[in-house]
Parts: sequence; structure tokens; C-alpha cells
Amino acid sequence: MDRLKVGTIGYGYWGPNLTRNFFDLPSSELVAISDVKQERLQRAHSLYPGIKLTKDYRDLFEMDLDAVVISTPPALHYSIARDCLEHGLHVLVEKPITLNSQHAQELIDLAELKGLILMVGHTFQYNSAVAALKQYIESGELGEIYYIDTARLNLGLFQKDSNVLWDLAPHDISILLYLLGQAPESVSAQGMPCVFGEITDVAYVNLIFPSKIPAHIHVSWLDPCKVRRVTVVGSKKMMVFNDLENEQKIKIYDKGVESPEYTNGFGEFQCNYRSGDIVIPNIRFIEPLRQECQHFLDSIINQTQPRSNGYDGLRVVKILEAAEYSMKNGSKQEVIEWERQSIPV
Repeated sequence: MDRLKVGTIGYGYWGPNLTRNFFDLPSSELVAISDVKQERLQRAHSLYPGIKLTKDYRDLFEMDLDAVVISTPPALHYSIARDCLEHGLHVLVEKPITLNSQHAQELIDLAELKGLILMVGHTFQYNSAVAALKQYIESGELGEIYYIDTARLNLGLFQKDSNVLWDLAPHDISILLYLLGQAPESVSAQGMPCVFGEITDVAYVNLIFPSKIPAHIHVSWLDPCKVRRVTVVGSKKMMVFNDLENEQKIKIYDKGVESPEYTNGFGEFQCNYRSGDIVIPNIRFIEPLRQECQHFLDSIINQTQPRSNGYDGLRVVKILEAAEYSMKNGSKQEVIEWERQSIPV
């Protein structure tokens, strides 16, 4: 089969990584790169001298492409993705898919009408360590899941047209949707602007899933330590995914506590604590972004729905909307309405 012809739109923060992968993958042919800034195009030209360059992404519509990859500021995702779908191109768009759920649904409807693939760049769903987390949860080795806690913290990067919730939380929300295979019933959130008056730079989000498993998300642009961690606490064992580790990304702790039988006196109340071995599974690690890009190409070739399809992106946006509404309303618990869920989580 001929290689799929791909163009990338946006060569700023994440665009170079996407461009590199589609240039290297044998099943794709990188044809063009678009960015509004000339200095970025010059940098791209130094790495890919044979690739067409343009400041106007609409020039890509005349290049006989099969697909485009959109890595622009989120505020532009909807308009550019819609334009590309209307011109018959398969679309991979970075997270979040859009900045409101109505626009996300419109992109889904348009892709379905045109028979095109719409995929969202929820990269952690293609991380082999996260896949291992999911396998351990589903196997029952951890026992009953008590709760899941995530932390995504660092100092910066502050953005004037976004907040920390929309910037960092999509990663952890998409991880939770993937791990549990279900969408949450309700959400509450608390956030605060510490540095700039109107931009939330620290946020705490609490999710309740139908299985009654609570999940907690902490995101911050204002922390002295860089943290990328997911903790799963079960009745039998506990598990930690630390994305900053080079090799030992997952650790399984044979730790737990058992409640004593009922007693009348406080003096007789003693829990049974268990502290066993720490197991570090051997996980074959492949660059998650490379797996994501290959999955996009495979979905086009096989005409199958990608793992992180448009509906997955829509769910993340609806959760973010509810969390933001909760933050503005005294951390009120918001029930999420899940209409039109024709593709299961």
C-alpha cells in the first residue's frame, strides 16, 4: 500500500515531535509543514529540507494529502479541524479537542458524515506503562480499587489564553477514562489564581465514577518540584506510575491494612498492617507519541475507530466544563449529563 500523505499544522511546542514521528514512520509520507511564524518554518526547513513549507494551512488543501495533524493553540483547534474535515482530510488534533463540548460534538458529526477519522492526541493512552496499569487493575491483583490519585505539577509554563485546568488536567482525565473504562458521574473542583489575577494556576479536581471509585487530580503551574504521578490504591496492593522515571516507571507495593473485627472498646481497636515486597515490572517501553501516530495511520488504513476518538475527546471536554463550573460555584458537586454516547468508553 502507498504511504499516507500527511501534513502538520503548527510547529511550536509539540509540533516538532509530531512532525518527527510522521517523517520517520514507514507508513506515512510527510508532505508539508504549516506555521504562522517564519522562524519556526526556517527551523523546520533545516531539519526537513525537502518538505513543503507554508504560513497558511489552507495551502495544504491543494497538496493531495490524506491526513493532517493539528498542534496549534487550543483556541484554534475547532476552526482548523472543521476546515480540514470539510476538505476531506483525516484529522489528528492535539488535546483538548476543542474548548467547548458543542464544538467537539460538531467535529464528531462532521467526521461521521464525511466518513473520516477524527482522533485526539491523548498520548498517555498509548503509554506502555499506563497500559500495564490498566492490566493490573483489570486482573484483580490490586484487589478492590479504593481510589486513584494523580499529580501533574511543575513551575510554569504560564499561559495568558488558558489556565492550568485546561492545560494539564486533560492528560490525567484521559488516563482515568482509559484505566477505568467508564466516564465519571459527577465532578467537583477547586482552583485559585496565585500569580495572575484571573488565571487559575493551581487546581484540585475530584471525580466519582459509576463504580463508586473516587479519583483525585492535582494540577499546578506553581510547584517547586516537577511531578508526573498516578497512584492506584487497592485493597490488596498499591501501584504507582511515575512518568519521570527513566526505567522504573511502575512500582507495585504489597502494602495494605485490614480493619479488625468489631470491638466495644477503643483500646482493643488495632488494625492489621501489611508491608511486603516492592515489585518493579519489566515493561518494554516504546515512545508513546510514536505509538499514537502509528495508531492514527492504522485507523485510517483499516477504517477503524481510534482508541482516543472524537467521543473520547468530547468526554474530556465535558468533564473540564463541569469542573470549571464547579470552581466558579463554590466547589459544588456537578452531575455530568452523558447524552449521545454512541461509542463506549
